[in-house]
Amino acid sequence: MMVETKNAYGEPQTRRRARGIGIRELKNQASEIVRAVREGHAEYVITHRGRPVAMIVPFHEPAAEEEPTPEAWWARIEAIGRQMEEETPAGAKSALQQLFEDREAS
Repeated sequence: MMVETKNAYGEPQTRRRARGIGIRELKNQASEIVRAVREGHAEYVITHRGRPVAMIVPFHEPAAEEEPTPEAWWARIEAIGRQMEEETPAGAKSALQQLFEDREAS
């Protein structure tokens, strides 16, 4: 059975339902369990006295993102600024005006 979850980086992923395994069984079969996780993408829920306490899941490196150039950062900031101006109702204060007023009031 497949389950929709999020990984450690908040990205959506589909996972198989994990198999429960007791601490004693984990201790006795640690090498086999790690191999199954590494090679077969198996997942285990570790239990202590029948209650879940941890999970063993495959580790996935996040995709490396290319570092944007300073010009790309400024272009993105300017685009956000233009979008904010377009979405601000006529006659309303800009975000910058509101910020200055809030600072003066405190």
